[in-house]
Amino acid sequence: MSPTNFHHITDSHRLKDLCRSLGESTHLALDTEFVGENSFVPCLELIQVAADDLSAVIDVPAVGSLDCLGEVLTNPHIEKIVHAGKQDLELLYAHVGQVPTPVFDTQLAAAMVGYGTQVGYAQLVHRVVGTKLAKSHTFTNWSQRPLTQEQIAYALEDVHYLLPICEHLYGQLRRLGRLDWIKEEFTKLESVPTDESRDPRNRYQRIRGWDNLRPRSMAVLRELAAWREGEARRRNVPRGRVIRDEVLLELARHAPSTLAGLRATRGLHPSEADRNGEILLGIIRHELGQPESEWPKISRARRPEPESAGQVDLLQAVLKACAQKEEIAPSLLASVSDLQTLVDAKRTDRDKLDLPILHGWRRRLAGETLLGVLEGNTVVSVDSQTGKLRFTSQA
Repeated sequence: MSPTNFHHITDSHRLKDLCRSLGESTHLALDTEFVGENSFVPCLELIQVAADDLSAVIDVPAVGSLDCLGEVLTNPHIEKIVHAGKQDLELLYAHVGQVPTPVFDTQLAAAMVGYGTQVGYAQLVHRVVGTKLAKSHTFTNWSQRPLTQEQIAYALEDVHYLLPICEHLYGQLRRLGRLDWIKEEFTKLESVPTDESRDPRNRYQRIRGWDNLRPRSMAVLRELAAWREGEARRRNVPRGRVIRDEVLLELARHAPSTLAGLRATRGLHPSEADRNGEILLGIIRHELGQPESEWPKISRARRPEPESAGQVDLLQAVLKACAQKEEIAPSLLASVSDLQTLVDAKRTDRDKLDLPILHGWRRRLAGETLLGVLEGNTVVSVDSQTGKLRFTSQA
């Protein structure tokens, strides 16, 4: 792999020159390398870009300000091409302060045209371009300097093939009439870094076991997790370096009321109890004193009825058949949890559910068929000639 015009950017002047060149492009391949083990926000080490015959690796710690690159990343006339780019977008938003837009994600687009769910970059390169990548630096430490030529070449590979892959996927999307569908998905992806679900007070829902707590304990966990979020950010350390998830869960469940009880909590580091013990106890006391109206509003799903398991299995088969017919990954349409929710809902409530499968192109592709099956208006049978499922409307 030998880019026509390769640059290793290690100072602000060369970065400005690069940004001027990139500003004349209509498509920009984009990737990042980072180290996240020791900080709250992963440390951005490299940004790789490719446009037309130009490729570059930007050494982020060396160049300082990324302001001029931010202008390129938010230029509405330059499409940014990424692969599985959610984390890249979040990281760039954290360091640049803006979300790169517009975006084309090759992994999402590949799922839309039949390459399977979450296809890897190397696999996609091999299938589309015919080149087999040697992933020799997958676990490299990108914070070490100087970078070797092998490391730089490896980093560049992650953007070198994105442009031809994007062109190929655009052709497939156009052939299948799915350009509007994928634009809808990309719009959602671009909103991820600023989505309100990232509110620190929603963080508790990412802690395994949170939904098994009683509502009052859930309120305690919510505020403890929100405090930890701010504390980890302030110290710039991983969340677990402050207090691990399982310890937060234990504090919420047993709610110690004294420093002695707090220190007796298994897994809580003594230095953390000394440093922030009174704050933690204050949070616990405050939440225990809150009225029920201030507790998290959680709608606990009732236990599925015995026959619902078979209905979910049937819907999975229907969903898979619809997806295969349309050359799309089933998981892009609906999850098993979505199907269970659909089955559990009363017939009159199904249209009111906020499920992706009941909106937009997903509903047209498979959602209407699923509803028809559940309501008895669509009969599912097996075609004796092809062995495929066949749907017959009874309406």
